[in-house]
Amino acid sequence: MERKKFIFGIVALSPLILFAKLKSLFNMRTGNPFKVSSGEARFGRRYKMKGVTVNTLDIKISGKDTNNELAVFEQIGQTPNGGPPLHVHHNQDEWFFVIEGEYLFQCGSERYNLKKGDTIFLPRNVPHAFIQLTENAKTIVSYIPAGKMEEFFAVTDKWASPPSKQEIAKIFADHGMQVVGDPLKAM
Repeated sequence: MERKKFIFGIVALSPLILFAKLKSLFNMRTGNPFKVSSGEARFGRRYKMKGVTVNTLDIKISGKDTNNELAVFEQIGQTPNGGPPLHVHHNQDEWFFVIEGEYLFQCGSERYNLKKGDTIFLPRNVPHAFIQLTENAKTIVSYIPAGKMEEFFAVTDKWASPPSKQEIAKIFADHGMQVVGDPLKAM
């Protein structure tokens, strides 16, 4: 009889043990707070998005900090009338907050003018693009989950000359995105 109770107890506790292990996996973090000062990047690494734009991207919160659940960049817009091609993130939502300047965003068939203080949410699997409308601009852009965006910007930072449309499409695809159209044009 004691053996039956023991086996029953083990079987009854198994889901709780499994739940505790899964919970700890999902809650992994760096464990320590950190500060990234204005004008600086996490880990000291600034990315130039050469080829698509020449914007500078400073990582503020890395996927390494959040178990790949979130990445946050400050994007310093240095490309008036420039922006990425129309593309889709298959596994990520994207969120922008405009700190300075003005942008035109397209998400699906809708177009949105954004200026300082405005926010836009771009859901995964919906084609989107943006164009910088002013000489100077700056946004905070977040990717949820982080995906391969840090690696994507590291690759674009290494381009020495403007890439072809085919090279751009391949790099986007290698990092979980799909190019589905041309960059936006200023109206």
